[in-house]
Amino acid sequence: MHAIVLHAFGPAENLVHEKTADPVPGPGQVRIAVAAAGVHLLDTSLRAGHQGPAPRPTVLPTIPGREVAGTVEALGDGVDGLWLGRRVVAHLGFRPGGYAELAVTEVERLHEIPENLGFAEAVAMIGTGRTALGILQFVELGPESVVLVPAAAGGIGTLLVQYAHHAGATVIGLAGGPEKTARVRAAGADLALDYTDPGWPAEVRARFGSVTVVFDGVGGEVAREAVALLGEDGRHLVFGWSSEGIQGGGGGAFVEGLSESVLGPAMLGRAGGPDPLRTLELRALAEAAHGRLRPALTRFPLAEAAAAHRALENRATIGKVVLEP
Repeated sequence: MHAIVLHAFGPAENLVHEKTADPVPGPGQVRIAVAAAGVHLLDTSLRAGHQGPAPRPTVLPTIPGREVAGTVEALGDGVDGLWLGRRVVAHLGFRPGGYAELAVTEVERLHEIPENLGFAEAVAMIGTGRTALGILQFVELGPESVVLVPAAAGGIGTLLVQYAHHAGATVIGLAGGPEKTARVRAAGADLALDYTDPGWPAEVRARFGSVTVVFDGVGGEVAREAVALLGEDGRHLVFGWSSEGIQGGGGGAFVEGLSESVLGPAMLGRAGGPDPLRTLELRALAEAAHGRLRPALTRFPLAEAAAAHRALENRATIGKVVLEP
């Protein structure tokens, strides 16, 4: 098979498209002919050599990627033969191997893809979608809500805008540049603003006075300005800091009584079921299958994984970045 192999930590150019041995499914595993592989911002950090929240060090050489969708084409011992030929999607956890034409994973990680959902859409929902649904557990949105979504053209941001719109909330989305703000408006935002325009906070205040919820995956100056717009009893839900770290005093945006970090154990504790991550995955796929959430996608050929990483790091993408062999 062909795969993207990282032999040395460093820039995106270190992602090499090359021929490698086909993976062999072990007991309880399946091999998937990959039709779409998800690219996550964390992938770019791991590629550069930064460990981040990964539970174990990355061992080189490695095939990056943790989200795949495709067709089951081989079974390991003990796997029900009914899986063969099924369209499936799976999150591989922190075991890499997704940027490839073939990937192996445990059968219990599989979800059958609904008939009306494509491979790329399914792979977006299995990772980005489950995170969005996890974040949304922490707030009830309705017609009285005024929601501010920084990075609203991103994978998670697009889904948060859609969900808030369908809940009847007033939605303000921030994005960089006219193309992205147009996409945010099309996703359901009542007001789409360019965060590179220093006047955006004043426009929000003039139109709405204050906001009730900030969904923050950005951090940095945008987060500080967004938090300053929160009204009484407002909520600042933090799920990332792509601009700069904001927790533990990293920039002054994390405010006691207003801000809450919602990733990790806090999110899983609310999801319920014996496997909380799987609970969120099922919810995300169901929302997409029913058309309530529609992931935005930026697609790259598998061989152009380096270009996909560069685009993601330079904020030149819209929605979820997906590689297609």
